[in-house]
Amino acid sequence: MQPDIRHVLHLDLDAFFVSVERLREPSLIGRPGIVGGLGDRAVVAACSYETRRYGVRSAMPMRLARRLCPDAIVLRGDWQHYSQYSEAVTEIITERAPLVEKASIDEFYVDMTGMEKFVGCVSWSADLKERIRRQTGLTVTWGLSVNKTVSKMAASEVKPDGALQVVGSQVPGFLAPLDVGKLPGVGEATAHTLRCMGVTRIGTLAQIPRRLVERAFGKAGIKLWERANGVDRSPVVPLGRQKSYSREMTFHTDTTDVNLLRSTIERMTELLAYELRQGGWCAGKVTVKIRYSDFQTYTRQITLPPTAIDRVLIETALKLFGALYDRRLLIRLVGVNLSRLVRGTEQLPLFEAPQGPSKARLLALYQGMDQLRNRYGEGVIGRASSYHLHL
Repeated sequence: MQPDIRHVLHLDLDAFFVSVERLREPSLIGRPGIVGGLGDRAVVAACSYETRRYGVRSAMPMRLARRLCPDAIVLRGDWQHYSQYSEAVTEIITERAPLVEKASIDEFYVDMTGMEKFVGCVSWSADLKERIRRQTGLTVTWGLSVNKTVSKMAASEVKPDGALQVVGSQVPGFLAPLDVGKLPGVGEATAHTLRCMGVTRIGTLAQIPRRLVERAFGKAGIKLWERANGVDRSPVVPLGRQKSYSREMTFHTDTTDVNLLRSTIERMTELLAYELRQGGWCAGKVTVKIRYSDFQTYTRQITLPPTAIDRVLIETALKLFGALYDRRLLIRLVGVNLSRLVRGTEQLPLFEAPQGPSKARLLALYQGMDQLRNRYGEGVIGRASSYHLHL
């Protein structure tokens, strides 16, 4: 067991997308709501707690969700609006916290180690929770413990609008009775394997010799065993060290239309480049993913000098797609990921290549386009070859 010297806070906004929609339209309060695509092939991005009583969950196929809760109101959602609320919460947290990690659009970690000498961690967390509610109208659940794993699990146990501290001496007793599926990093396949082994509770997993868990699950078994025993050495990564930007598109109908596939990748990459520049980043790696109709998934990636120029990133993404799509079978999904982020803006070369527009002219063009997007939304302008796609 790790010594009880760290104080890590996990903050999780409650049913975030649905909560934002309710702030915009109060008549939705108390009614079952689902945010996600409107087609049958779409998936649930978020759902209210009213729908969860019927078994609806995030990432569930929309068709199944509608069947489980036919009275649910399905909302397409507005990512730009959610991002604005997320940034508002981020500012509230970072104004007061020394070390913050934004794990996702609605989850945060705060390393409070050392703060206990000056403020009570529980009272500070409670005050932050109330400040978020007062300034944004959103409720948040928090868990406070010795590391990221336990604090996240503590928050999950008291949602929505809850708060729970699990001190070091309480960690084994807190984890032991919980289902193994609640352990972070345990997916459906791993949980199924554990249950087939007769392991249904985290406490049982923690008592199995480490070498046996490693033998069953490989190197991943080591981390699995450590988490079951309340051990997690992963640090809180400071805000600003974002790992990647990504987008995916699941088609309503599986397709082999190469023009559609290329246009989709082009449009996604263009919008990702815009997000890069808004965050003040350049990307040094591009990854393209495709998923065939039989759910076989493949990726290919390439590193390049850090850039936020649409043309460079799009050309790279299309090149990767051309090398990746060699089976000529129906495609279900395509995705683009930009990573190896470097803080800063594009560096202009001393001498431009003779062919094509200069980097300086391209950056001036993108700056003008970004200003239009900032004012009227990201869909207001785009490349003619892919602008017709609404992603």
